Amino acid sequence: MGAGDGSTRARSDSVLHEIRVQGHLDDRWAGWAEGLTLVRSSDGTTTLTVRLADQAALHGLLNRIRDLNVPIVSVRRVGAEGKRDTPDAGDRPRRGRL
Repeated sequence: MGAGDGSTRARSDSVLHEIRVQGHLDDRWAGWAEGLTLVRSSDGTTTLTVRLADQAALHGLLNRIRDLNVPIVSVRRVGAEGKRDTPDAGDRPRRGRL
């Protein structure tokens, strides 16, 4: 299901994601995916950071979180190089008429 499940996609093609959930998850959940890290914040949330091979791996992890009945606060694609993905100038919404 994740980058470590025998996926045919190369590890270098994986993309870093941050998933923030309500509540503090126990360290045992770090075994869900290869390279998953958990950071607990003082605001009562946990941020899961992990490289995922593709959208299917992301949805699989989100489904596992859903199955725990843990509210998801945010999902952010950080990018292949660990830099936050930002839209190109041509992708930005324009004001005015369509």
